[in-house]
Amino acid sequence: MTRPIVITMGDPSGVGAEVTVKALADRPEALRRSTIVVGDRDTLQRAVGICGLGLPIVEPGSTEDGIRVAHVPIKGLPGRFGVLDPACGEAAFRYIERAVRMAEAGEAACIVTAPINKEALNAAGHHYDGHTGMLAHLTGSKSSWMLLASERLSVVHVSTHVSLKDAIGRATTERVLETIRTGHRHLRRMGIEAPRIAVAGINPHCGENGLFGREDDDAIAPAVAQARAEGIDVQGPISADTVYHRAYQGGFDLVVAQYHDQGHIPIKLVAFDTAVNVSLGLPIDRCSVDHGTAFDIAGTGRANHGNMLSALDYAARMTGAARAEEAA
Repeated sequence: MTRPIVITMGDPSGVGAEVTVKALADRPEALRRSTIVVGDRDTLQRAVGICGLGLPIVEPGSTEDGIRVAHVPIKGLPGRFGVLDPACGEAAFRYIERAVRMAEAGEAACIVTAPINKEALNAAGHHYDGHTGMLAHLTGSKSSWMLLASERLSVVHVSTHVSLKDAIGRATTERVLETIRTGHRHLRRMGIEAPRIAVAGINPHCGENGLFGREDDDAIAPAVAQARAEGIDVQGPISADTVYHRAYQGGFDLVVAQYHDQGHIPIKLVAFDTAVNVSLGLPIDRCSVDHGTAFDIAGTGRANHGNMLSALDYAARMTGAARAEEAA
């Protein structure tokens, strides 16, 4: 039996329920039948009504066409969209926890996560910087990485949700090297036989031989040299003001960004509605929409579900890669 893709609904007050039901309504029935949403039944039913969809909410084992929901009861949900509430933070955590346990038990092929609100999550007592850190903790992983993937530009980050000052400290030779290795392994898994990787510099013009800082010479360049010695096709450090243009024009399959905004800004400029957030380094497969909870439009029916469709397509590719690995 084919294991399903599992979608976590995200914060019940955000647009997660809406983009989920819209995306599933756009999928062929066969794909809907192989997808389970972990979340709140009532919230998803409200989203179906707001969006004017004709699909019923059904149990995961139902033979009827519809949106299959594994309901996770949470006390105190506000019952409306667009509000910041600790109960919603608790719900978002519990949905993800359930999905992770399903994946670990072999009951899910891949997890696709709808957006969570970090403030609500922390208000509920779950102190994580976002999905990636939470998933690493839940799976017992020592390290994880965020990859943002789009059709013409993909970026993997050395660090993400830390201050710029801390990000500079985290750009060690060891971490940069492991980021290169992790990105290389993932692209090979996804069917790129010889990935071409570029590593962005951390200082303007990669430090200009120490004039603007020595981090590129002392930490990043040695990591690139070691990766090349291991047979990885990688170049760098390359000045961040040119490397993304070169990658977008087809020069590289992946850019290693040194910190959050260095990678997020170019991706959101060229693929705001289609980029997919992928967690690397975990024992389970997970990808996500690359947008937030959008409380300002939640419950209006106006949320764009294109990002969720892209995430589901990427999840299908990851599922296919996993099946190929199992068959090998």
